[in-house]
Amino acid sequence: MAANGSGKTTLLKILAGKETYDEGNLSFRKGIRISYLEQHPLQGVDASIMDVLFESDVPLMQTVKRYEQALERVQRDDSPQAQNELTKAIAEMDVHNAWNYESNVKEILGKLNITNLQQNVSSLSGGERKKVALCMVLISHSEVILLDEPTNHLDIKMIEWLEDYLSKSNQTLLLVSHDRYFIDKVSTDIYELDNCEINKYFGNFAYYLEKKAERQQQAAAQHAKAKNLYKKELEWIRRMPQARGTKSRSRIEAFERLQEPVSQKVEQESLDFSVKTQRIGSKILEINNISKTYGDKTVIQDFSHIYKRGDKIGIVGTNGCGKTTLLEIITEKTKADSGKVVLGQTVQIGYYTQNTPKEKPDTKVIDIIKRSTDSILLADGSRLSASQYLTHFGIPPQKQFTDYSLLSGGEKRLLFLLSILITNPNFLILDEPTNDLDIYTQMKLENFLDQYTGCLLVVSHDRHFLDRICSQLFVFEGNGKIKEYPFTYSSYIEQEKEKQREAQLAEKVKESSKQENQKNKTAPAKRKLSYKEQREKEEIEKLLPELEKQKQELEEKLNQGEMTHEQLTDATLLYQKLSEEIEEKELRWLELSE
Repeated sequence: MAANGSGKTTLLKILAGKETYDEGNLSFRKGIRISYLEQHPLQGVDASIMDVLFESDVPLMQTVKRYEQALERVQRDDSPQAQNELTKAIAEMDVHNAWNYESNVKEILGKLNITNLQQNVSSLSGGERKKVALCMVLISHSEVILLDEPTNHLDIKMIEWLEDYLSKSNQTLLLVSHDRYFIDKVSTDIYELDNCEINKYFGNFAYYLEKKAERQQQAAAQHAKAKNLYKKELEWIRRMPQARGTKSRSRIEAFERLQEPVSQKVEQESLDFSVKTQRIGSKILEINNISKTYGDKTVIQDFSHIYKRGDKIGIVGTNGCGKTTLLEIITEKTKADSGKVVLGQTVQIGYYTQNTPKEKPDTKVIDIIKRSTDSILLADGSRLSASQYLTHFGIPPQKQFTDYSLLSGGEKRLLFLLSILITNPNFLILDEPTNDLDIYTQMKLENFLDQYTGCLLVVSHDRHFLDRICSQLFVFEGNGKIKEYPFTYSSYIEQEKEKQREAQLAEKVKESSKQENQKNKTAPAKRKLSYKEQREKEEIEKLLPELEKQKQELEEKLNQGEMTHEQLTDATLLYQKLSEEIEEKELRWLELSE
């Protein structure tokens, strides 16, 4: 855990042996295997995915590689020679008992949507290379794995699968991530890199925030105490004559030791601010029956929506489903095959894309921001200078006058985002805004967008960000179908899980009924219920309608979208509890009825 540019990636590179360190010692157990996922991996690699995945000299991985190659050859050329190679490969798989390993590899490849193993890595996009590198790490079966932003470029389903996979693994894991839900699911401890020092927190992200706040308060109190003592001692130093005794000398040395803690910077929580957005009319954005197809693939099919003032909508879906295409159609960078998009005359769009614009390496950071404006107008009528604005979002003055080339990847992405926000658009369209941003910057961005009075349309795989900012969703369900949900992401997930539970229950009832019909043909008459069982069945029949009514009323409240974030969280938990209780009662009633 650390701010962008603090040295998180450098630390991982040192541990992985990719970078040297100036001093100190680093030791590992003899023979231990370590795998490292870089933030931007496999650049400049000219080899097939197959060769990259199984480049290790571990015999098990080489066995699986020979089997995969023999299998692919048979599919292309069913000659006796190819069949002979496959037979040998199968025998070798049996000898090494590699079938479980091979199925594990297949599962990982499938979950990360890696299908063509003969494709050259050099032809892949940055996100595809990241997934191939992640797959390499996961199939390596190393005792220690180092992951630098593993969830970047993964859609939500992939992230949830990776969470489950890593949480069940017995490997030692050290990761850099900005995904708070992901951190909570897979991590037991949090290490914070702050001012070149590492602070340890043995708990989840909520515990970390609590203890970090306590540490900051304690540090601020100690700093204030040292500062007051320093002032008193400074007055004594100035009053004392030049000739001083031994006792005075010890006091002087104590004064000199005070200078270091007093000069240290104490971290303080910066104030939130609300910007004054440009006036927006009643007509904002109308999407009328748009469709878009690429070849045989339909990504958007007959989609319509009318934006209202203050709408903050999140877009979710699998990679490649058409989320970015929808944004490109709205911003007129791509043309729809049919339908039209109508923007209101007062709408000023700020569009943040996944592609960071190129800048001259020697351009000063502050000059990039000042191209748009020297200051930003706040809601109270005051102005915040470009320098103060950058400082608020974590780019301090000493970095503002450095060359653009010296910024980290995350800092460059942040600068691009800030160059859009400072223009005060009244309609923000953001494509993966939290990618490469550290958690502290994300929290400031969330506070900014929470107070933002304009309209928002955002594509994101960050579930915490979606829950915090968006009260509505556009969900890409496949084959061009986009469905609107008037509630948060967590509520949407709970509803989807409830649908799955109901489908599973219906399947169980159907299967149970089928088995019962088969039993009735040969089985003797059913025994009668006992008095106690009959009373229990009657109680369930009375209780079920009441529970269903409570669930329906709660669902209507969730769909109204008028709850606060805290109320939505409580309501979602209650909705889940009611659903589980209903399922339990239905199963018990079914058991008694049988």
